[in-house]
Amino acid sequence: MERVWLKRYPKGVPAEIDASAYASLVEAFETNVRRFKHLPAFANMGRTLTYSDLDRYSYLFAAFLQQELGLSKGERIAIMLPNLLQYPIVLFGALRAGLTVVNTNPLYTPRELRHQLDDSGATAIVVLENFAHVLAQVLSSSSIEHVITTGVGDLLSFPKSWLVNTVVRHIKRLVPHYHIPNAIRFGHALQSGQSQTLDPPELVKEDIAFLQYTGGTTGVAKGAMLTHGNIVANLLQTTAWFKPALEEGKEIIIAPLPLYHIFSATASLVFMEIGAVTHLITNPRDLKGFVKELCDVKFSCIIGVNTLFIHLQNTPGFSALNFSHLKLTIGGGMAVQSAVAQHWQETTGCVLLEAYGLTEASPAVCINPIDLKAYNGAIGLPISSTECSIQDGRGKRLPIGEVGELCVRGPQVMKGYWKQPEETHMVLSTDGWLRTGDLATMDRDGFVRIVDRKKDVIIVSGFSVYPNEIEDVVATHPAVLEVGAIGVPDPDSGESVKIVVVAKDSQLTVDLLRDYCRHQLTGYKVPKHIEFRDQLPKSNVGKILRRELREQSATEAL
Repeated sequence: MERVWLKRYPKGVPAEIDASAYASLVEAFETNVRRFKHLPAFANMGRTLTYSDLDRYSYLFAAFLQQELGLSKGERIAIMLPNLLQYPIVLFGALRAGLTVVNTNPLYTPRELRHQLDDSGATAIVVLENFAHVLAQVLSSSSIEHVITTGVGDLLSFPKSWLVNTVVRHIKRLVPHYHIPNAIRFGHALQSGQSQTLDPPELVKEDIAFLQYTGGTTGVAKGAMLTHGNIVANLLQTTAWFKPALEEGKEIIIAPLPLYHIFSATASLVFMEIGAVTHLITNPRDLKGFVKELCDVKFSCIIGVNTLFIHLQNTPGFSALNFSHLKLTIGGGMAVQSAVAQHWQETTGCVLLEAYGLTEASPAVCINPIDLKAYNGAIGLPISSTECSIQDGRGKRLPIGEVGELCVRGPQVMKGYWKQPEETHMVLSTDGWLRTGDLATMDRDGFVRIVDRKKDVIIVSGFSVYPNEIEDVVATHPAVLEVGAIGVPDPDSGESVKIVVVAKDSQLTVDLLRDYCRHQLTGYKVPKHIEFRDQLPKSNVGKILRRELREQSATEAL
């Protein structure tokens, strides 16, 4: 197929990447920790680990997993940690031991955790003690044989480590009581590794690096099998895209999104490829604390989602920060709204570059050019070694400008869903096309624009209404903080539009907002139902969950 997007590639970005540059993700990691051994790699809560530290600690943990616990290549290990220094050590230690990583949201309920542990067949788990009580409720019915626990302050320098753990455990009482016999402390694991020698397993591109579970926003979460080859390819693709704008060994990255989410995990790998230091934000919901942290860091890049950018810009002190070093702002995980992007650029002087990906593609598929002058409403261009096609329901490619399903083909596309061949067959064609479930268009320059999720489209009297458009319009109202749009049953039109709004200003009324929409939208798109709430349901990375809005609306209608 003709790759029309190549003509718009920024200078220095190749059409293809060399996917054979690394045989595995472990080889990529070990190459970079040697190259940048004296540079800082990760920072959190006042402590910084150098690349050399990361190399040493992850080796110790890998040796412990392999030699003391007896875990062998291909076994699954769950990681149930927020953004702490323990996370990269556990992640790379597990990979160096040849294990498959099962990233697990620390905020899971017992039901959600049980499903993921049962489905993955994980035999070991590393969990922050704050969430160990949830694990304790499902442990007896799972395949877990080994539990490693850690405290928030475990990797901080003494006496700060003792002080932080004391405050968390005994003053703020953030560690509910739990009983897990034979649980191993993280410190013991590292100490044990000092007397062990790792026998490096042979890893090839087809080996599974991650069982990365989809968010479950459209049903039961499925484990996407992401191989070492998939992740290495996406690491090289994304690095090739951003490298012309970055200086090796000099960049400072802010990472508020959880590393257990594939967007954040792959981003951190990319920045390791250029020897950057990544500042891990443990609790981005504490916006005042987040902004305070930013005061002391000359950051050059920040990654986030639309809702995070909204809340940062509405937090006192943010606009007064020093943005003189900021080169890149990358938005993904959900649609970036034009009003948010415009305000961000006005405040920081930096363009908010929207990127698009999905778990099944490791995740990056499209990214906007780094030379973009302003937000353009597109998710970007297909990245190196990636093909994108707009197809109809029969897999036929549609002409430029027509709306159809966005399909993707490239070395980053998953191997399939874990133990679900039928589900895999539904989204992966025999010739390698991944059906994303997103409706999109492509213009003559190759820029892709998402119209909406196929499953979220609202049909009003036979007309298709796209929630993204409604949300984008409503979000431009100066008194609106957040909005979610859904379809609800309607006896006259089949469905009608409902919006659920979090307001900035208590003076905002249903009538004022509906009148605003009438001036911006065709009649059948104007919300028939408007509800105000204090907050909206969100995923672990801040994506508004329309499914939950629909379920709540249906319950209220009964």
